[in-house]
Amino acid sequence: MASGSKKVIYAAVIGNTGIAVTKFIAAFFTGSGAMLAEAIHSVVDTMNQVLLLWGIRQSNRPANKDFPLGFGKEVYFWSFVVALLVFAVGAGVSLYEGVKRLIHPHPIENVVVSYVVLIVAMVFEGGAWWLALKTFKTVKGDRGYFQAAHDEKDPTMFVVLLEDSAALLGLVVAFVGTLLGQLTGIPYFDGAATIVIGIILTLVACFLAWETKSLLIGEAADPKVDATIRQIVSDDDRIVGVNELITVQMGPHHILVNLSLDFDQSLSSGAVEETISEFNQEIKSAIPAVRRVFIEAESYLAHQRQQQAEHDLHAIEKKQED
Repeated sequence: MASGSKKVIYAAVIGNTGIAVTKFIAAFFTGSGAMLAEAIHSVVDTMNQVLLLWGIRQSNRPANKDFPLGFGKEVYFWSFVVALLVFAVGAGVSLYEGVKRLIHPHPIENVVVSYVVLIVAMVFEGGAWWLALKTFKTVKGDRGYFQAAHDEKDPTMFVVLLEDSAALLGLVVAFVGTLLGQLTGIPYFDGAATIVIGIILTLVACFLAWETKSLLIGEAADPKVDATIRQIVSDDDRIVGVNELITVQMGPHHILVNLSLDFDQSLSSGAVEETISEFNQEIKSAIPAVRRVFIEAESYLAHQRQQQAEHDLHAIEKKQED
């Protein structure tokens, strides 16, 4: 799926670069604020997709002594930067230009140029959007789009689709604003359309920031992963119980697993070590995304005492803070 993500991003970079240049030329000749906002939007999209490609490349670096768990979260960091850029540059400039056009309105010149550029941009953006949608559909399955975006551990998939959707919607808004301004002779429609584009980008930026934040902090793996691991260890007669199972998504295709298991007391230390080794191999074989597995041999009562001690310590720290 990483190759699919890259293909979508490369297509978006090529399309947005050409569209941005065309929009800037059209904005210069027409004086349209909505067209200028769309041009800036395309530049931001291009920058964002380059950052996503950089994040994918960085996340594939092998682990080293300074980063023993690898660089998988690099793609999450750069996805969060993308959200900040959409908000600070795309939405910020669009809102500023929109307000300025409302305060100092002037009619759009060479309106035919605007229509031609907007229609051509819709065609190219529509092609990129369709490719992104088709790719995202392969991973979303029967889930809804928002649920799939929330569950997806590869943010590049829904970031590109959301950006392309916002770009298409922005083009429609710019077209409607230009058309209303021409038909009514009221120049305020251009500024209003520019502000609407800024609002769209603000909403997109907030959604992207919210979704990538949880991945960046350390989101749990898919519940199906937990269920598979629990079944593997629970079905083994050498295990009395599973005290705790923690999974952390360290990257789109990198999962960290920590298990606390209560082993049968009759097992020798050598047998426990052999069992741990078997579980390690079996879990990684069943779930290829699992890269590291840490297993603790701990009795249920000892684990409960440790959990209670941690809870009491947290309560004391919270009371001191209050």
